[in-house]
Amino acid sequence: MSGGLLNGIVHFSLRFRGVVIALACALLGFGLFALTRANYDVFPEFAPPQVTIQTEAPGLAPEQVETLVTQQIENAVNGVAEIEALRSSSIQGLSIVTVTFRPRSDIYRARQSVAERLTTLGGRLPQGVKPPVMTPLTSSTSVVFALGLSSKERSLMQLRTLADWTVKQRLLAVPGVAKVTVFGGEVKQLQVQVIPEKLVLYRLALDDVLAVTAKATGVLGAGFIENASQRIVLQTEAQALTAAQLARTVVAHQDGGNVTLGDLAHVVEAPEPAFGAAAIMAQPGVIMVVSSQFGANTLDVTRGVEAALEELRPSLAGERVELHADLFRPANFIETATRNIVFSLLLGGVLVVVVLFLFLYNLRTAAISCTAIPLSLLAAVIVLEKLGLTLNTMTLGGLAIAIGEVVDDAVIDVENILRRLRENRLLADPRPALRVVLDASLEVRSAVVYATFAVILVFIPVLTMSGISGRLFSPLGVSYIAAILASLAVALTLTPALCLVFLGKDKLPEREGPVVKWLKARYDALLRRVEQRPRTVLAVVAGLTLAGLAMLPFFGTQFVPELREGHFVVHMSAVPGTSLAQSLRLGEEVTA
Repeated sequence: MSGGLLNGIVHFSLRFRGVVIALACALLGFGLFALTRANYDVFPEFAPPQVTIQTEAPGLAPEQVETLVTQQIENAVNGVAEIEALRSSSIQGLSIVTVTFRPRSDIYRARQSVAERLTTLGGRLPQGVKPPVMTPLTSSTSVVFALGLSSKERSLMQLRTLADWTVKQRLLAVPGVAKVTVFGGEVKQLQVQVIPEKLVLYRLALDDVLAVTAKATGVLGAGFIENASQRIVLQTEAQALTAAQLARTVVAHQDGGNVTLGDLAHVVEAPEPAFGAAAIMAQPGVIMVVSSQFGANTLDVTRGVEAALEELRPSLAGERVELHADLFRPANFIETATRNIVFSLLLGGVLVVVVLFLFLYNLRTAAISCTAIPLSLLAAVIVLEKLGLTLNTMTLGGLAIAIGEVVDDAVIDVENILRRLRENRLLADPRPALRVVLDASLEVRSAVVYATFAVILVFIPVLTMSGISGRLFSPLGVSYIAAILASLAVALTLTPALCLVFLGKDKLPEREGPVVKWLKARYDALLRRVEQRPRTVLAVVAGLTLAGLAMLPFFGTQFVPELREGHFVVHMSAVPGTSLAQSLRLGEEVTA
């Protein structure tokens, strides 16, 4: 940055100091507004664009699912533009295909392309396999809430029915919720448990039972009747909704009588074959996992879910169902991180004021220097919002690191201006305050600008990182660099203007503060001893440097620092083929 440009910026700020101060106040207000609108999340969006395709294949073994379902879907999807990786998983009755696209791909266009390919699978999948479904679009850390339902008086089937048809539907209506996954309980079914001996007795086949059952439980259109002046729409309402109604369905007429489903089978309400189970505090129950939409604000979604649950709590209590709304809440970590950054900001501001007052011995100079902290951080928040980044662990970390440095430029400027103004007051013919402030600012501007850009260059490699590490850590670098650049802009414009307004005409202390005088005397003595033994000092510095380098191999390494989120998630893997009862027993032992 050339000296002429610096001169012009500082001179403009001093000449139009009222405008500069007003713009700074506007920046402060807009920054606070942007802070209220910012999206909060645990981590940055670190996963590449992905599309997950799930296909239910009831009754098929894993090998059949892989051959007949998964490979068919992979062949259909393979070749879509921008695909980076394609992986799949085939288990009993379920196929999962995950399509990963290049980092810069448009996720919405990618989903549209995949959906078009899936339409070509019509008729190519085995009979009974449900159509492939793309899971809702969610963020990398999509889980925003986990809750549980348990009851000592209600059955697992009643709990699951309540979860599927009451709680889940209410949570899906919360803005920002992408999906609600339900685990555990027993899914209610109307089951026709055929008695083979009865079929033989009445000379009927299983296909007869299947056909009648499908008609009795299905909804069929009846068309309409039309005359010269009116059309009457016909509607059927005879489908069986309970086990008793289904049992009375007539299968055949024999020997002047009716043979019903109840004569051929046990028609009951029973649970469908379970593919998973859940336990809460070692007791069987239902667990519901809420996932947020892509780009949603985790805090807003969490609060919306909690408000919905509070609405449901009285009705759940009336059903004698206990609601466990604290199983997993990532928003706790975000709120803690936000409180920490606010505390660090306030503590840093107080410490800066105290230190500056002790050194400069003037409260106004300390206050002027501290204006750089909120303005720089709020300017960085505005930049993050405009770039589409969230306030998360990494961006908040970058702002926390910057707190100690954003005030440096302003401190250097204020200290030099104060010194030059003090010296100017002692002259027989003092110069105008504007000229003194301008010259004092320009004396240190070049050094401050070079130092600022040198610090920024250190973080440039962070922005060039690729892969997951780049997507995780580059927001940290962006937030830090934005705050440092904002602090430089504040030091070039607002700080000289405030110094001219508050220090230009008021009386200033004629002598340095007692702390500075005490430190200077000892620093002078230390420098004299250092000058007498330069080789010793260089040897000590070189020795400390080598010792530090020698300690590097003993440091542990990990991808991200240990985060105290307040939750521990334990995953266990059992031998393939382990029953649900055995899995629950193992879970109870681990819980104990």
